[in-house]
Amino acid sequence: MIYLSYANLAMAHTAVVKRQEKYGALSYMVRAKLFKGLREGTMNMRTIFDDEKIKLQTGQICNYCGSSDKLALDHIFPKKLGGHDDAENLIFACRNCNISKGKKDLMEWMNSREKFLPLMIIRRYLKLTYNYCNEKDLLDMKIDNLEALELPFKIDFLPIKFPNPGELILNVEEQ
Repeated sequence: MIYLSYANLAMAHTAVVKRQEKYGALSYMVRAKLFKGLREGTMNMRTIFDDEKIKLQTGQICNYCGSSDKLALDHIFPKKLGGHDDAENLIFACRNCNISKGKKDLMEWMNSREKFLPLMIIRRYLKLTYNYCNEKDLLDMKIDNLEALELPFKIDFLPIKFPNPGELILNVEEQ
């Protein structure tokens, strides 16, 4: 499921970069190739280093809404769910977004707002999810078995379907 979500994210990213209003053949090819490569182990997700560079370049703005007012550090994986204070799990969030998200899973919060987050934030979330599952040897477990575990994310909220590319943004600074 992580691989499918990440491949669909790559499809969405490609379409947004190409400024497409709908997903085209190239987007679907990117998704299919990446999904197959991830499952077979011939391709890997990019490292969190790329996301850290983007975080530094974006500067001190809320990664959810773009506000620069009353910022705090937010845990992508909430501490309540087992998230850590590691730099890769921390991003800037304004007070309103931070309070609204609270201790919810990031994707659960996204669904409750009925607004898709910037793709770079979703990418970071999926990489953290993958890294966690890889470190704990959970990648080959059935989803039903994962749901019984205490995880720092909620597997049933992994984004599988993405809106049309015209409704998506890569980074919050593009809003």
